[in-house]
Amino acid sequence: MDDIDRRILAHLLREARASFQEIGAKVGLSAPAVKRRVDKMVASRQITGFTAMVNPAALGWKTEAYVEVYYRDNISPADLRRSLERIPQVVGVWTIAGEADALVHVIATDMAEIESTVERIRENTRVGRTRSSIVMSRILERPRT
Repeated sequence: MDDIDRRILAHLLREARASFQEIGAKVGLSAPAVKRRVDKMVASRQITGFTAMVNPAALGWKTEAYVEVYYRDNISPADLRRSLERIPQVVGVWTIAGEADALVHVIATDMAEIESTVERIRENTRVGRTRSSIVMSRILERPRT
């Protein structure tokens, strides 16, 4: 990936709906040249998809938490994923260094749904305990550059 590709990506991260012509005007390329570069980044999985960012509150999800999960024994990332991907309120899962084994991002309609989601996470007999932090407000979110 060269500097022009990085500049194209920066524009896509700011405005994914920008046309190839608009991006080309910013980076000094023709629209077809920008399209070829974007297609190449998609083919090489440097770009893994295009999506809309939606305010969770617009979907009725007004409460969120980060749940640290501590397992009784070792768990593979594949098993971790399988155990949590079936819970729709779980929107992100990361293995982490430190005392906890995983960090789980939960978004729900209210505190009762957060509580029931944490209980569903604890249904896995391998879970020793959890520790939750409730999000009070979103201060800064930016595209990953």
